Amino acid sequence: MNIYFAASIRGGRDDQDIYRQIIETLKDFGMVLTEHFGNTGISSVEGTGKNHAEIYKQDMAWVTQADVIVAEVTQPSLGVGYEIGRAEDMGKKILCLYRENTERTLSAMIRGNNKLNVKNYKTIEDIRPILEQFFI
Repeated sequence: MNIYFAASIRGGRDDQDIYRQIIETLKDFGMVLTEHFGNTGISSVEGTGKNHAEIYKQDMAWVTQADVIVAEVTQPSLGVGYEIGRAEDMGKKILCLYRENTERTLSAMIRGNNKLNVKNYKTIEDIRPILEQFFI
């Protein structure tokens, strides 16, 4: 199974360690096409170092190739929102993970979309059971 993991890059890398841990757990369920999103070398300013057109082309190819999308949506990100919207248009199964013990509020465009599977979590230990249910 090909998994596209979406997470904030330019919107902020505050949750990078959480992304890395989610990616490690996702590997138990399939191939994570965007495993590099957990790397500490990616900055919110420079991103992955590729130019904008290359990033768009590669990410859209991965979204198309993916069987499912798992998005960590706690840190607001225009790119993640765009990827979710495109994946929805493609009929992909989408899981949005939102860490509820933050001061951030999840967008109504995500929370209110009944085509998305939105799950709250408090700690990284909550992730595996959510993923097991999603991948059944």
